[in-house]
Amino acid sequence: MLKNYKDLKVWKKSYKLSLEIYRITAKFPREEIYGLTSQIRRSVVSIPSNTAEGFGRKTTTDYIRMLYISYGSVCELETQILLAGDLDLIEKGELGLLIKDIEEIERMLKALIKPLENKPLNPARLFCGGPTPFSN
Repeated sequence: MLKNYKDLKVWKKSYKLSLEIYRITAKFPREEIYGLTSQIRRSVVSIPSNTAEGFGRKTTTDYIRMLYISYGSVCELETQILLAGDLDLIEKGELGLLIKDIEEIERMLKALIKPLENKPLNPARLFCGGPTPFSN
């Protein structure tokens, strides 16, 4: 049973990706600080942040909504990383690894959302001490 959002595999993977993205974007040209660097960082941080926020919400519906926001951020991040690669801001080898991680997080989010959408709604799930519908 999951005790908190930090037990979610998708949260762990997206948190590690956030750290890696910060390291990589620190090498971007200074003129990108308010452009692509900032945008990529906001996108990547949004993934574990919205996943965590959703976990703390009262209803399954709210949780699913936040997971879809995380999923949207994954798509946004992938687009920005591809752009940075095409602009030669990220080395090809690094780019390949980032895309692989992003695609894995995308699959993990889909796998987490699907069973939640099929579960009956339980607005008191976090407060009744009963089993939680969260797993990944």
